[in-house]
Amino acid sequence: MTWKNTSIRYGSLNIALHWLIFVLIASAYAFILLRELFPKGSDPRETMKTLHFMLGLSVLLLVLPRIAMRFVGSTPSITPEPPAWQHSAARLAHLALYVFMIIMPLLGWLMLSAAGKPIPFYGLQLPALIDEDKELAKFIKEIHETIGEIGYYLIGLHALAALYHHFIQRDNSLLNMLPAAFANRLKLK
Repeated sequence: MTWKNTSIRYGSLNIALHWLIFVLIASAYAFILLRELFPKGSDPRETMKTLHFMLGLSVLLLVLPRIAMRFVGSTPSITPEPPAWQHSAARLAHLALYVFMIIMPLLGWLMLSAAGKPIPFYGLQLPALIDEDKELAKFIKEIHETIGEIGYYLIGLHALAALYHHFIQRDNSLLNMLPAAFANRLKLK
């Protein structure tokens, strides 16, 4: 398998980025939810929040090359060809997911900056993007949480669409984004 996309399937780099970003997002959601199991101010709770921040910023770092690859490389064709409205819906859903993957980490970074808190990134402290403003931090937090809720639906819709294409429409769109070993096992007869 080549690292670049072809007209037949996504390249190994795009596949790896797709699934790594998925794991990072799922982990970021898990850590921010699991923090609720621990008392406020406790070390485990603070660790969960720090992991949430770092994973979110990792998504931002990895989505940028993913977007660049989308503009530079080819996109594999879907066989059999879905209707035009599904192509349009897919483009809109992908755009929403990319905006989500950029805006959520940036909002988190802005929120920490406005709260006057450190911005941890694997042993580094990233600079604040804005000056401290506690009221602004609360407002940004509300936006971040609301978009986070919307993210559940975006990700769920994306997964359901992939399963629909694979099991109902019986096309190759899911297989194109799976590592070759998994795709070969799932090929429809």
